[in-house]
Amino acid sequence: MTSSIDTLATGPMWAGFIAFVLAMLALDLFVLGGNKAHRVAPREAAGWALAWVALACGFGALLWWYLDGVAGREVANRKALEFFTGYLIEQALSVDNMFVFVMVFGYFAVPPPLQRRVLLYGVLGAIAMRAVMVLGGVWLVSEFAWVLYVFGLFLVVTGIKMLVLAERKPDLEHNPLLRWLRGHLRITPGFHGQAFFVRIGGVRHATPMLLVLLMIEASDLVFAVDSIPAIFAVTTDPFIVFTSNIFAVMGLRALYFLLADMAERFRLLKYGLALVLVCIGTKMLVAPWYHLPTHWSLAIVGAIILVSVVLSLKLPGTKPSTRAG
Repeated sequence: MTSSIDTLATGPMWAGFIAFVLAMLALDLFVLGGNKAHRVAPREAAGWALAWVALACGFGALLWWYLDGVAGREVANRKALEFFTGYLIEQALSVDNMFVFVMVFGYFAVPPPLQRRVLLYGVLGAIAMRAVMVLGGVWLVSEFAWVLYVFGLFLVVTGIKMLVLAERKPDLEHNPLLRWLRGHLRITPGFHGQAFFVRIGGVRHATPMLLVLLMIEASDLVFAVDSIPAIFAVTTDPFIVFTSNIFAVMGLRALYFLLADMAERFRLLKYGLALVLVCIGTKMLVAPWYHLPTHWSLAIVGAIILVSVVLSLKLPGTKPSTRAG
């Protein structure tokens, strides 16, 4: 069983969006000093977080305006709603990355001025990985429609697993990737500024910065496996899937610097994210018998996230340990 790819995106639309992403990365790298050691202040992080939300909203509005002119109001409303719903889902699920960033940076004791560069390179890697995974996922869905049910079952199982293991802290000391890297690389005991590699006595050594970067990239790969199938519950349009993913990834770095110090206060958010996965997976599994409108998906996801955040701030809780191993 196969299904066609439903998209109205043209070549210029793809080129324009990719050019926009490259321009924003270049602005960060070469104008705003994203490749230099810099401690990000809360005000700066809040400004960037709001900027990325505003850009995502502006993109959604621009998409609606364009489609309203070329395809009609009904199509414009549907595609714009799919984008905003997908963006909310991807943004919500990407917050789970924030908890991992906090844990990794704490474990390696990464100085705050060095964290910005690691996350910038992490964003570059995440964009490349997600582009490949989005294209691969769209191809699978277009060739084998039943894959959507596999995605749905996977999301339900993953959400239940997250609910059960929400309070368990990963043990980085016994992480297989980290153990392999330590066993196969010469690693300096301390940081050497922002360098990923240094030469000591004519021998090339990796620095802890490289380990941090690889752990960040690995975590994004794991979370992409959850988040990308989730958006297929809303749309199979590759342009919507890709753009909503990229806006969420691009805004994640600012969100981390804004909320990292308060991460422990959002202790119930993991339960909310797990419920989001279960709900989205269930929606995909029951699709042959019941179609949940996209605006209801948006409302349910938004309500779950809002309730979990409010309860996290209102209900008292014990302070969890910050370092494993």
